[in-house]
Amino acid sequence: MFEGAERMTSLYTIKGILILDNDGNRLLCKYYDDTFPTVKDQKQFEKKLFKKTVNSNAEIVMFEGVTCVFRSNIDLIFYVFGNSNENELLLASVLGTYFEAIELVTRDNVEKQTVLDHLDAVMLITDEIVDGGIVLEADPTTLANNATSSGKEEMSSTEQAFASGLTKMGSLLRKHLT
Repeated sequence: MFEGAERMTSLYTIKGILILDNDGNRLLCKYYDDTFPTVKDQKQFEKKLFKKTVNSNAEIVMFEGVTCVFRSNIDLIFYVFGNSNENELLLASVLGTYFEAIELVTRDNVEKQTVLDHLDAVMLITDEIVDGGIVLEADPTTLANNATSSGKEEMSSTEQAFASGLTKMGSLLRKHLT
């Protein structure tokens, strides 16, 4: 690295992706490091984050050692967060791509019930946009196509079995959450 650089840049930019409903309940979460190692720690962080952002007009918040960008839509709040010194534009770009891919899958009807109905595709989008904290995909159309049935035609049998399992899991979650 060049002289004067204070921190080393890293590909591991995303600490987590989170979708909460308007009551602060988790619909989906994916943590990529051990900043919040237990489910209890994660839920406490999510509760504090929700309280800090639910009535906020801002789109970015810094607290508890993370930089978090978020977007509210009807009855859901989408979050992408990274280190406290992470580039907000990068986080906002990931959030925008993530939200647009979900919009494509839900046909511009991004609300709690529709996201639950398409939870298998939303989970696939979550897995494909970021892996282990590294941003892998920046095109929402590619993400949406890979997560929907039209993209499944090109998948291997292993990927199709995994997608089928996610669909069944989504159905079970919908049944238990409604």
